[in-house]
Amino acid sequence: MLRRALSNLISNAIRHTHQGHTVQVSLATHGDKAIVLVENPGMEIPVEHLPRLFDRFYRVDPSRQCKGDGAGLGLAIVKSIVDAHAGSITVTSTNLVTRFQLTLPTLAK
Repeated sequence: MLRRALSNLISNAIRHTHQGHTVQVSLATHGDKAIVLVENPGMEIPVEHLPRLFDRFYRVDPSRQCKGDGAGLGLAIVKSIVDAHAGSITVTSTNLVTRFQLTLPTLAK
């Protein structure tokens, strides 16, 4: 399931990154947490939309109903998967960079 969540985030990042720019994915640990960042340069998402991005069928621009543009479920699926793994997900969009941060518990040894 985590593979699906990462695939959705990376696919979205690629779709919203202008040609010639790079999507960055990084992984770090902090204590007993694993942190995955998916960052892409591009247009900023207006702050009033950020809290609703993980809602089913929500689109920042409802006029973008083009074929192949998705159904507005990808980020809702990501949130459900992260929740099922006792994690959290946040999003920021500033300085022409959108950043999704997944925080997941690491396995106890």
